[in-house]
Amino acid sequence: MAADRQRTPVRRLFAPTPNAEARTLADILRTETVGGVLVLVAAVAALVWANSPWGDSYSAASEYVPWPGGAALGLDLNLAHWASDGLLAIFFYVVGLELKREFVAGDLRNPRRAVLPVVAAICGMVVPALVYLVIAASAGGQALQGWAIPTATDIAFALAVLAIIGKHLPSSLRAFLLTLAVVDDLLAITVIAVFYTDDFHVTPLLGALLPLLAFGALVQLRKSWWWALIPLGVLTWILVHESGVHATIAGVLLGFTVPVLRRDGGQPGPAEHMEHSWRPVSAGVAVPVFALFAAGVSLRDGGISAAFSDPVLPAVIAGLVLGKLAGIFGSTFLLAKFTRAQLDSDLSWWDLVGVALLAGIGFTVSLLIGELAFDATGDRAEHVKVAVLMGSALAALSASLVLALRNRAHRRARSEQPEG
Repeated sequence: MAADRQRTPVRRLFAPTPNAEARTLADILRTETVGGVLVLVAAVAALVWANSPWGDSYSAASEYVPWPGGAALGLDLNLAHWASDGLLAIFFYVVGLELKREFVAGDLRNPRRAVLPVVAAICGMVVPALVYLVIAASAGGQALQGWAIPTATDIAFALAVLAIIGKHLPSSLRAFLLTLAVVDDLLAITVIAVFYTDDFHVTPLLGALLPLLAFGALVQLRKSWWWALIPLGVLTWILVHESGVHATIAGVLLGFTVPVLRRDGGQPGPAEHMEHSWRPVSAGVAVPVFALFAAGVSLRDGGISAAFSDPVLPAVIAGLVLGKLAGIFGSTFLLAKFTRAQLDSDLSWWDLVGVALLAGIGFTVSLLIGELAFDATGDRAEHVKVAVLMGSALAALSASLVLALRNRAHRRARSEQPEG
């Protein structure tokens, strides 16, 4: 019996990533890292602009309606809404492509490899939501509508921090963070579609199926006719927008139609080619412009003190920092104990603490959910912005401290290894 136990292979958490997936991961990391830096610059610019002597011009730019003639289609939106409803659809289109690739050819296709990031992502959303509800319960009423705000992870920001301070961390840790964030995005999309849809109209949504199916038929036939695909995508977006479902869901649905594998079953397929084409647009334009219009909260005239008096602020911050840490680290630790799995020999539990803290950076989708949960022009929406910015910054700083120490330890361990 003892001999049988000795021959039983030890299950390893965070096993090394296969070479093909590692190359794809490296490409994604490079683009998202640059995108994360651009988002940070845009967020800082928004804060400076909104609190400068020209702060009124920031509000005027956000509220400017470039196409007032679009009222008949419900498209008389101001620039802030075009950024959140329109440009973020590109971001979610890339998310849809990424999700499908992960389920067909990535880590999520293998149940044994998928169970860890899936469980961690689910617990990394449930626990922050519970933390938020416990703290916001004192305010009650409308405040409870924001329960989903601290559940999201901003992968661009998180990967940017990881790239800057974690150059010597094992690639399996980066793969875990990316896969976890992909599952997190899927759950966030579901939350937005189910819980933050107002004035639902079924006819436009059914109508959206026609251009969506046409788009899907073309990509399934491997037709990359941009002059046909882009109008079909835009028409799908307009009809989903008219249905009352948040228009960014159209991006996800379009991404799901794109095949992952080539006709001969090999890779890279159409989804990866489209991801390479659209990811720079998403990370370099769509998300930074959204950040420019979403992060500009005015802290003048008692704005910061009013935010701190709102229970929503500590609820969001605690959810992002403590909730994410408890949900991701706690679920992974318990999973290891119950399955008797062991960490890969290159890793320490402190590495996972750093990654769990890093997942508390919830900038992009958290701001979007905050706008959906509360009136985008109301005071509480401004308080949510302050909370998301502070919570994300605190999570980033805490993660940076832990991961910088771990990065030094990994660098020292590698330098002490004998060559050969």
